[in-house]
Parts: sequence; C-alpha cells; structure tokens
Amino acid sequence: MTEAPDPEVVELATRIFDMARSGRTEELVAYVDAGVPANLTNDRGDSLVMLAAYHGHADAVRALLERGADVDRINDRGQTPLAGAAFKGDTEVVKALLRGGADPAAGTPSAVDTARMFARAELLELFGAN
Repeated sequence: MTEAPDPEVVELATRIFDMARSGRTEELVAYVDAGVPANLTNDRGDSLVMLAAYHGHADAVRALLERGADVDRINDRGQTPLAGAAFKGDTEVVKALLRGGADPAAGTPSAVDTARMFARAELLELFGAN
C-alpha cells in the first residue's frame, strides 16, 4: 500500500512550480539553493526549466541551468524545454537554452521540427538548420 503524499510537501512543490511558471527567479533559486532539486518535475514530467522556458522566463532558465538543471530533460510527452521555447517563439529563452548546451535535435518533436512546423526561420538559423 502506497502512502498518500504529505499535503505540505505537495503544497510546497505546487508553489515552486508556480514560481518557475511565473518567472519569480529569486524565490525559485532560493529554494533550489536550499536543497530543492534543480531537476524537480511535476506529474507530467515537466521540469522547472521546462516551465520557465515555456512561459518565457529566460532569467529563471539561466539561473536553473547554473544550478545544474538538465537542459534537455524530456517530459512525459517527449518534449524538451528547447522545443517548448521554439513553439512559443521566444528567441531570448531559446538563446539561453542553447548557451546552456541544449540539443535542437532532442525530443519528439524536436526544437528543429517545431521551428519548421511553425515557420520560425530565425530559430532555424539559431539551430543551424534549414
């Protein structure tokens, strides 16, 4: 029999995921610096980097990567943070992820495939793809 998760832990995790989504970088990194895993994922496999990237928070992305977050961590749907940023068309976040070592070919669909799908020529150029 599996024990139910501690409601206080669930509430804290929810707040931390919300910080990543809303770009509250200082608060977010304070938790990571205090011991919250930089690669914490939610019930859909979305990492803190994925949530920050998808919602357009380049500063939060950079801060998490500086603290060891996996730039190419794939969620339960096979997507990477770079593909999420490419979908949103956020060049600043894309550049932050690329500087952090993101692989444009990782995931399904990959960031390259996503940029092609949405005709984001400027991103394809950043990815070195046509």
